[in-house]
Amino acid sequence: MNNSVGNTGRVLWAGLRALLVLTLVCGVLYPLAVTGIAQLAFPGKANGSEIEDASGKVVGSELIGQTYHLPLADGEETPAPDLRWFQPRPSNGLGTNSVNTRYSIVLSGATNRSGDNEDLIKWVTDAKAAVVKDNSTAGHTVKPSDVPADAVTSSGSGLDPHISPEYARLQIHRVAERNHLTVAQVDQLVADHTDDRILGFIGEPRVNVLALNTALKDLAATR
Repeated sequence: MNNSVGNTGRVLWAGLRALLVLTLVCGVLYPLAVTGIAQLAFPGKANGSEIEDASGKVVGSELIGQTYHLPLADGEETPAPDLRWFQPRPSNGLGTNSVNTRYSIVLSGATNRSGDNEDLIKWVTDAKAAVVKDNSTAGHTVKPSDVPADAVTSSGSGLDPHISPEYARLQIHRVAERNHLTVAQVDQLVADHTDDRILGFIGEPRVNVLALNTALKDLAATR
């Protein structure tokens, strides 16, 4: 009986020591080491890929899309876009019960509609008409054929921070007019914020909307 109790005690003590060692190594030392290495090697990414404006204020993360809307007016279900800014992709979230119209991080997902779905066709048709209307100016008319796919469709996550260079360029005339800038100034801004394919062949060229609008704000403030 005593030997049995002693053996049980030794087994329990061995198990407790293993638990303590593994907790220390895996739960404390390893996370601290990984965090320390990340802070030394990739401080920006480790801290959330934050974007700052000219004053040093953090305005968001380059990994999460944002909306640029006017305050919600009486009787409106969704706010109108603030056309001073470059607009992101639509964000149609998880479907009819939880449509992600505000890039809310808690509602990330795709609409999962088929190409012949009537709701999707109506969304795309209405979105294309709005893009044409919003981006046509007195001296520049946008044609429906000018509208790229990412201007009227949401991404798989609904939180895409990027748009295509084509969609960014389509908005140049409207953004220039609204901010009292020249088309050449805004065109150069888009060019400066267009990222090429990773390593020259991975992915597609893209423009980070938050970074672009942050630079636009700084440029407009100096005019």
